[in-house]
Order: sequence, then structure tokens, then C-alpha cells
Amino acid sequence: MTMNVRTVEVVIERDAGAVYAYASRPETMPLWASGLASGLQPAGDHWIASGPLGTVRIFFTPANDLGVMDHTVVEETGVTTYNAFRVTPNGSGAVVVFTLLQQADTSEDSFARDIAWVRKDLTRLKALLEGKGDAAA
Repeated sequence: MTMNVRTVEVVIERDAGAVYAYASRPETMPLWASGLASGLQPAGDHWIASGPLGTVRIFFTPANDLGVMDHTVVEETGVTTYNAFRVTPNGSGAVVVFTLLQQADTSEDSFARDIAWVRKDLTRLKALLEGKGDAAA
């Protein structure tokens, strides 16, 4: 069975390589990914984060030249979510695209909140990278 899909994209007026170099580092994610506000701790081949979903394990795609920042989140319950996240060159800037899949047990309202949350986080990333936030990129 396939799931409902939504993509959230934000154009960032920075070189795609610079966007990838910043956004792909787990250490910077708490600055713009609000669900990871408590930070990430390295744990072997993955990272540990505490947030709205409880304590989760996050497995990131290895560094690459394609702008791929996909990651898998494994909740304490064992629920596993694959997140497709990409940086693509867009002229002198970049576009970041996050793909959300609506899980079978997620209501339309909850899915809409997830979409809004991702948009808010990507907008925060844009502000940081364009020098409009309160942290240096």
C-alpha cells in the first residue's frame, strides 16, 4: 500500500554546496530543526535525539556529492520512518526538498501539522543560511 506524499521545498539564496555542508552536519541541526532542539549525540553508526517523539535513533546517509541528506528515524517503539531530504542547485542558490509520507495511523490533521512543522524548520534553515537568523552559518 502506498502512502499520501507531500513535498516541502524552500529556495535558499546560497550556493548548494554551502547549504549541503551546513545542513548535513548533525551538529547544526538543533539550530534549525526544532524537533531536535535538545541536540544530537553520536552513538556509533547513528545519532541519538530526544524530542517530541521521545528518544529516537537517527541514521544519516553518508556524506556525498549529490546533496542527499536522507535519514531514517527509529522511535523507541520500533516505528521506523525514512525521510528523503535533498539539496539541489538552483542557479546561484539552492532548493531544499523534504518529502513527507503520511503513515497509516496519521490523521489528515496531524499530517498537515507535520507539513507545517517541516516548512517552519526549512524556513529557519533558509534564514540562518541567508544571514537573517541569530546564528552564523
